[in-house]
Amino acid sequence: MTTVSLFRPPYFSFKSMMLVFLWVLTMPATQAAPLSGSNWSAGTLEGRWDINMMKDGQVLPSWLEVNHSGNHTLVGRFVYAFGSARPISKINYSDGKFSFSIPPQWEQGTSDMVFEGTFLGDSLYGTMIYTDGKKYDWTAVRAPLLHRQANPVWGKPITLFNGSNLKGWHAMGENQWVAVNGILQSPHSGSNLVTDQTFTDFKLHIEFRYPKGSNSGVYLRGRYEVQIEDGKGKEPLSDLFSAIYGFCAPSEMVARDPGVWQSFDITLVGRLVTVVANGKTVICHQQIPGITGGAINSQEGEPGPILIQGDHGPVDFRNIILTPAK
Repeated sequence: MTTVSLFRPPYFSFKSMMLVFLWVLTMPATQAAPLSGSNWSAGTLEGRWDINMMKDGQVLPSWLEVNHSGNHTLVGRFVYAFGSARPISKINYSDGKFSFSIPPQWEQGTSDMVFEGTFLGDSLYGTMIYTDGKKYDWTAVRAPLLHRQANPVWGKPITLFNGSNLKGWHAMGENQWVAVNGILQSPHSGSNLVTDQTFTDFKLHIEFRYPKGSNSGVYLRGRYEVQIEDGKGKEPLSDLFSAIYGFCAPSEMVARDPGVWQSFDITLVGRLVTVVANGKTVICHQQIPGITGGAINSQEGEPGPILIQGDHGPVDFRNIILTPAK
């Protein structure tokens, strides 16, 4: 994912947004605990937060991480509705109020995005001034830890694409996807495609090919993108082929030539992910800290679909097989 997504979240009325706000304020404190290891006075703010950004009648999923740096400074990372995780050099905090700013990434305009917030138990609420100068409200709850107490027991494999039609899938806008001779094709940029079913922990096998310069991705639970991009010969980075976009870089670049079939074998258990790209393990049992840009929502504790990205260029898929945990 390298530019603004064409995905448009559903419209929310003012009444709906107020209900979301009230829901956040009444969320139980048992969802997850703050990160341990700090006795600093702002320790209660530290941790990871799943954000609902209210913008122009839409709810945009976002994410915030807050950590201490030494004895006097809070730093962090932020993921907006699109783009990669962005570093926050300093978070100002006093008496339950905090603020920070970040420069634009893929947004239009040159002004910083400015955030102000209030800490209230296990929830946050505040405002964002966007790069166009408009102010928007947001709310947040602590992100769940997603620890698993035992290794998964795997169920029976499910063939997600039948090779003949789009049964079991739906487009998130005007559909450009077609099934041709056992291949799921997006011939040009258009809508993302998601499964009707949702999943929690699973193993996923998926094969794909793309033309020169194209870009796509596979979103696990609809929230964590494994990057697909024409990247042969490049250094392995967190925004290139086989990375967890913006978070986890692969150990090596194993992308093949454009036009050649390639594969991912992905295991996701809680937040722990392993990615085998073209037969080589490039990410091994690494933690995904939070949602990536383009996520369908920020409800990390819930099951989610498999989403394949169709808004960044032509791409083909085949042999999409998921094995769920029981």
